[in-house]
Amino acid sequence: MKWHQWQEVAGLVGIFVFLTVVITVVVWQFGATIRARGALTREQEYRRLAEKAVRAQEETERKLTELDGRLADLRKSVGSVERILKEVD
Repeated sequence: MKWHQWQEVAGLVGIFVFLTVVITVVVWQFGATIRARGALTREQEYRRLAEKAVRAQEETERKLTELDGRLADLRKSVGSVERILKEVD
């Protein structure tokens, strides 16, 4: 082979390596973009879930507070009935 032919082979190998590197980087970056979007979606879903849990907990706390107030009223009523029954006895 002549020197000129070796230069062509070396040039082709260089171009092949360059294209391989470029394609690898493009595929790698595309994968990283997809992973980042997935992580962002997961994070947003966790945030929505946490907000929903907080709202449910606040609602439960509100209902328990109302129930506690009703229970206090019921205890007063039962106490009044007990006093009346003791007086009647």
